[in-house]
Amino acid sequence: MPPSWVTQAIRGGIVIPAHPLALDPDGNFDQRSQRALTRYYHAAGAGGLAVGVHTTQFHIRAPQHNLLRPVLSLAAETARELDAASDRQTVLIAGICGPTDQAVLEAELARDLGYHIGLLSLAALPDASDDQLIRHCQAVARRIPIFGFYLQPAVGGRILSLDFWRRLAGLPNLVGIKISPFDRYKTLDVVRAVAEARRGNDVALYTGNDDTIVIDLLTDYEIRMNGYAKRLQIVGGLLGHWACWTQKAVELLQTCKSARQSDQMQRGLLTLAAQVTDCNAALFDAAGGFAGCIAGIQEVLFRQGLLRSPRCLDPDERLSPGQREEIDRVYNAYPHLTDDEFVTRNLDAWLR
Repeated sequence: MPPSWVTQAIRGGIVIPAHPLALDPDGNFDQRSQRALTRYYHAAGAGGLAVGVHTTQFHIRAPQHNLLRPVLSLAAETARELDAASDRQTVLIAGICGPTDQAVLEAELARDLGYHIGLLSLAALPDASDDQLIRHCQAVARRIPIFGFYLQPAVGGRILSLDFWRRLAGLPNLVGIKISPFDRYKTLDVVRAVAEARRGNDVALYTGNDDTIVIDLLTDYEIRMNGYAKRLQIVGGLLGHWACWTQKAVELLQTCKSARQSDQMQRGLLTLAAQVTDCNAALFDAAGGFAGCIAGIQEVLFRQGLLRSPRCLDPDERLSPGQREEIDRVYNAYPHLTDDEFVTRNLDAWLR
């Protein structure tokens, strides 16, 4: 298991942005902007970073780019420097992909670079049985503590059974689960499986459902079975949506925590929930089937000056027709959900 402070932070609920990749206008890895992003997330109050994940662009693993190690290393190094200067501790989560041999190597790399947890994608195993998937997860979990990951099929994920989640929840080196199928039924499958595994609260549930962030963070789940009732909550978020406007995401999580603790649901929170989802529709290109979900985040960070270029490694990965106009619309409609002023005040220091 990871250090106790890591498990305490994860179980308490923190903001974990999915760290994007910074490229310069020529398409080269931009280390200066990459550091600036990490500094931005730390200054915004994020409790963790997820690096090498979908938002970081899976193409960093391609031989022609060979960026997995440089990207993981730079983020970890920068976070440790920031922690030392501020007496804070940042949870480091590395994305782990591919078939078992590749996933094991990535887990060992992440562990050696000082990452605490591996976020385990199963997208590379679309036809594997539950038995095969569990063996795969066990192999990785022997190298590094893991976060389960339900990735929505629209961006490469696969359907995972209730029994798979029940068995995964029984693995001793499972720290948490990122639930991001963008599907309420499948979200309930994960919650039910963790309840039925009777792990107490030591498997932390995190929303990755960027389309319903606030509702996920406000909901109390009560799972009843054989005279036994288990109450669970989604305690934090590991989100691509939180890769931009992150200071506001930290405020949002605290607002949701306070509402849960006071046991009072204010109607304004439901209004806020719809506004956040509307923003996500623009950022993630819901109208285009999520084809521009990475490009939308890059576009906002580029507008803020945190990126010198909004481009992605894959030249075909760009804003969909009409997406830029949708981003303009939500910018104008919901200025209280953006953190441009915060970024403007600090940008020079982060880029220094």
